[in-house]
Amino acid sequence: MKIRCLFSKKTCLIGIAALFLSNVHGQAQWQEINSVEQVCSAYPERMVTMLHALNLEMDGLENVKLAYESDNIPLACSALLDYYTNGSTPEHLRIKLPQASNKTTSYADSIIRDIYTFQRTTGKVPRLADGELKWTHNGPENDIEWAWALNRHYPIAYLLSEYSKTGNPEYARYMDSFIKDWIIHSWPYPAKKSSTAMWRGLEVSFRAKIWAKVFYGFMNTGYLSPATQLLILSTLPEHAHYARNFHGTTNWLTMEMTGLATIATAWPEFKQSREWLKYTISMMTESLKEQVYPDGAQSELTSHYHRVALNNFYLFYTICKRANIPLPDYFTEQIENMWNYLALIMRPDGNALLNNDSDLDYNKDRIIQVAKEYGRKDWHYVATNGKAGTKPSDGPSNIFPWAGHFISRSGYDADAHWSFFDIGPWGSGHQHNDNLHISISAYGRDLLVDAGRFAYRGEVAKKFRGYARGSQGHNVILIDGNGQSAGPKVVDESLSAKQFKITPDFDYAWNSFEKFNDTEGIIKHTRTMFYVRKNFWVIVDNVETDRPRKVETLWHWHPSCEVRKKKAVVISDNNEKGNLQIIPIGKTKWKVDLVKGQETPKIQGWYSERYNRYEPSVATIYRTEIKSNQTFVWLLVPFASSAPEIKARLISENEEGLALSVKDPTIGEWAITIPYSSSENAKLNFKGVLK
Repeated sequence: MKIRCLFSKKTCLIGIAALFLSNVHGQAQWQEINSVEQVCSAYPERMVTMLHALNLEMDGLENVKLAYESDNIPLACSALLDYYTNGSTPEHLRIKLPQASNKTTSYADSIIRDIYTFQRTTGKVPRLADGELKWTHNGPENDIEWAWALNRHYPIAYLLSEYSKTGNPEYARYMDSFIKDWIIHSWPYPAKKSSTAMWRGLEVSFRAKIWAKVFYGFMNTGYLSPATQLLILSTLPEHAHYARNFHGTTNWLTMEMTGLATIATAWPEFKQSREWLKYTISMMTESLKEQVYPDGAQSELTSHYHRVALNNFYLFYTICKRANIPLPDYFTEQIENMWNYLALIMRPDGNALLNNDSDLDYNKDRIIQVAKEYGRKDWHYVATNGKAGTKPSDGPSNIFPWAGHFISRSGYDADAHWSFFDIGPWGSGHQHNDNLHISISAYGRDLLVDAGRFAYRGEVAKKFRGYARGSQGHNVILIDGNGQSAGPKVVDESLSAKQFKITPDFDYAWNSFEKFNDTEGIIKHTRTMFYVRKNFWVIVDNVETDRPRKVETLWHWHPSCEVRKKKAVVISDNNEKGNLQIIPIGKTKWKVDLVKGQETPKIQGWYSERYNRYEPSVATIYRTEIKSNQTFVWLLVPFASSAPEIKARLISENEEGLALSVKDPTIGEWAITIPYSSSENAKLNFKGVLK
């Protein structure tokens, strides 16, 4: 490529390089570079390279081309900004801004003082000698996730929201300085795969999407300086090059491709924009096939990252739709399946699963929104607790046979019973060793819970990450004090029909797990769930072993539950509304411990609803020793305020399964047949109380 000079054709490349380096390393007043002339003088090579990357044959760029070919780089840059200023596309990014005012918000005022909150952790980013933000700052918890959030330009996204409420010019000027600071101090572009704070694929993608909103949203305001506009344009090809050549796979791919698609469609003037867009369509379609099961569940099997993947697939769909770019039918159909999964796993309170590396994400409002877009009245019914929409023809329980996620419900009202039974694969990412875990909520309250994800890095992670990922933070069993090993990441077939059953009166499901850490010999745990709709759950744990074992059964309670034990029965009955009792059935002699907030000798009894947040919660640990194969039966009875006087007894038991009777004197008696591994033979007979 021939580099055209700012001053004359006689100026050599060495001279430009010398000028460039002197400005980068000797310039202390980068904040004062605001005009076209200033940025062209300070960074001539970047401006020439940026202009060379444009397709100057496009309509509207005639004046840019003429000035560029005349070696008048400042004039070419001015003409380029005129082109964008006088344009009308992309229309959705050219938003109407509020009138200027002196209104403030405390959140925005913190941001413009370089005080940011990421992952619910607040810290102030120091500035270096030349006024540059310390872009490698890991925050108060020394967590690089915090630095990555900074380099994603989250403060700008937050400030955009606050500016839309106030119209405060000070907020807009801070955005200008922040972006200019990052671009100037990000050089040189590494042009290789990186995991640094500044250059990693996810951060590349997030920046591009935020810059598109700022670039076009502030086009005619004067708040975004010409220099910053040109600096954004100069670094976009580098961001596109990174996303095109060094992207990740699965969920990372979806995020990075939406960034590349944003650049390609928001700035179609670049020569490579068409190729970038073509590449993203190919990669996103293939990725959808690879990482989303036929039942709509994303292969990480982590509700939080399912939503992340879905948001990016849906964003890509929206980007292409706005640009009138057709997508394969498979793509649009599978996106709807992903929304369907998210809608049908939702708890009555509007929250998603807390499973694997998830937070307790609130999805209700988003599901209502997309239900209207898709015309899915069944989603609307689920999300509004039956107050609007149309009752689903299937349900109220649902099985996602590829994910192995079984959702049981008593109905769709706000007080409905809800449970999640995990009988699927380990997952392709963000996994916890929690096969056969069960979570339960009822009467608008979480009762039995997954412990959560705590944190990935930093002090919180050092303390709790093993607990979060290990079996000890889940409602499973431990063998000889040991939790589960990793299971299969993905599967190539769904659960068989013999593994689950949904009827109007009951739900049934089972699966087995055989790999436990640091254990010798044969060990197999088969857990079977039987939910009697509107009444209770029966959990059957069948342990097969070739030698004596120590068995611990764990039940983790939500922190809002005060738990007490009455012999072997454990009960939460302090809540005004929403309680549960755990009743072991059979002759097993259990030692029962209630552990809360324990740190030594090992972590136990903690709960994390959000990243970097945690609190003590009760874990009930049932301990016993077995000499050979043994079966344990649990009755889990939810109730609003007063515990029912319920009684249960085993009627028969053999190698195939068991039968039991459960009796509530105010309702009646249930005769239940629970096979360990055959849905066909699962049965329920009910005899009500005569009135």
